[in-house]
Parts: sequence; structure tokens; C-alpha cells
Amino acid sequence: MKKINPFLWFDSEAEEAATFYVGIFKNSKIGKIARYPKEAAEKIGRPPGSVMTVEFTLDRVEFVALNGGPQFKFTEAISFSVNCETQDEIDYFWEKLSADGGSTGRCGWVKDRFGLSWQVNPVFLGDMLVDPDKAKAARVINALMDMDKIEIAALEKAARQND
Repeated sequence: MKKINPFLWFDSEAEEAATFYVGIFKNSKIGKIARYPKEAAEKIGRPPGSVMTVEFTLDRVEFVALNGGPQFKFTEAISFSVNCETQDEIDYFWEKLSADGGSTGRCGWVKDRFGLSWQVNPVFLGDMLVDPDKAKAARVINALMDMDKIEIAALEKAARQND
């Protein structure tokens, strides 16, 4: 395990969420699953033997999901960025992550059915936003602000507009 890993708190959907994510991302797998022993389960009102944590890997990034109860919910204050090479990749992740009760938002943001937020972006977006040509960067950010799902062709058009 790496020094730093995302650790996600779910009510009781840790294994379902891990399976959902692994089904979307290439180079992904479910790892170890720890179960609540009887004494610990009784202390927090979980069935003995129910899933406590699930280790999983998404495209070589290691995660841990915990079934910790309903006390905490995900917010947009934390999100994961999915860096896409092509429009087809953006379309794929946009559709898959928002499926089955998820929702879409502005500027490439998606919330999955578990409430976890994702940013589905082209890999070059960061460079476009800090382009030395300030007018070009401004055109790109203005185009981005008008989008829900990011459209690479529209960003490239905005960048070229005065070239």
C-alpha cells in the first residue's frame, strides 16, 4: 500500500461502490475485504461478518472504502479528477459515472449514485487555463463555464478564435 491512499466513508455501500468503480476503470480490481468481527459489529450496530473495508485499485490508484454508517456524506469539497485523452473517453466516463441515479453538473463535474464527485476533464485543460496568452486562456475558461460535459472541440475552437 502507498503512503497516501484515498479513504472513502460509506454508510453500507462500500463493496457495491468498489464493484461499480472497478467496472468502469481499466486496470482495476477489488483487493482485500475486511469484515466486522462480532464484538466490533455489536458496538456500532452492524451485523457481525458484514463488510467493514474494501481495498480496491482504479487504474493503479489504490483506495479503501469503509462501511462506517450514515454520519458522514460526500460533498463536492472533495472530488476525483479523471484525466481523459479524447472526447470518446470524456463521453464514456461522463455516462458511466453518472449512471443509475448519478447526476451531472457544470464544467465537467459528475456526481455518482453514491454521492461522490468526479471531474471529467481533458488532460490538456490545465495547460489551456494557464496559457501565456491571457486572452486565449480567458476564452477557454469562458467556453468551459458554458459547458456541462466538456467538449474538446469547443475548447479548441475558443483557444484558436483570434489566432
